[in-house]
Amino acid sequence: MKEYIKHLIVTAAILISIVPSLLAQSGTYYTVRDLEVWTAAKVEYKLNKKLDFGFEEQLRLKDNASTIDQYFSEITVGYNLKKKISLGLGLRYIKENDNVGKIQGYENHLRWNGDLSYKHKLERFSLKYRLRYQSKNELNVSEAQGDTLKNTIRLKVGSTYNIKGWKLDPKVSAEIFNVLDNNEGFSKVRFTIGTEYKTKNWGDVGAFYRMEKQLKESYPKTTNIIGIQYQYTIKRKPNEK
Repeated sequence: MKEYIKHLIVTAAILISIVPSLLAQSGTYYTVRDLEVWTAAKVEYKLNKKLDFGFEEQLRLKDNASTIDQYFSEITVGYNLKKKISLGLGLRYIKENDNVGKIQGYENHLRWNGDLSYKHKLERFSLKYRLRYQSKNELNVSEAQGDTLKNTIRLKVGSTYNIKGWKLDPKVSAEIFNVLDNNEGFSKVRFTIGTEYKTKNWGDVGAFYRMEKQLKESYPKTTNIIGIQYQYTIKRKPNEK
């Protein structure tokens, strides 16, 4: 118990000390705002207690939810090393709508990521810490034409509180993005609050509100995001071969 409390205090201290300084902007600037809507459907197959696979389709709208921002297909693999530590891999094929500038249209992008996660419980709190490395680039565009890999490290801290006799347990999280290319550094932060309703036979439905804040742009953009997601989980029966 003392170890968990110490871990929580250290994590909270890091977030409290780093995030406000990253959000602070000096001088005169314009704040750009947008509303996005994210919808997702995912099927997960649990082979056993250690290994699972997933396939997800997602659609994202921008410009006050009036224009398609992107849609993508993603496959994932998760592996539990121990009770509290897990690894994850993801591969995402993205159709991204570029509607700004002289050359517009849908661009093809490929992104992969690797995750290291640690989770534990503290009374009614379930806490999870995720370190993600991801790399993304545009397909069919050479480096001479302007395509470069975008490599990012992301740190996410999240918590779920179990309310006795209540199915809609609240979830909160904070995530910071650190772009490794061109010494860009910390590029944006995300804060999320949401919930999830689990059913026995029909899958799980979740909803969330997310605030995303850019940190490095001349005119930093604040994006409000409303998300709806559905997940159906298939568990392998012991007698399946």
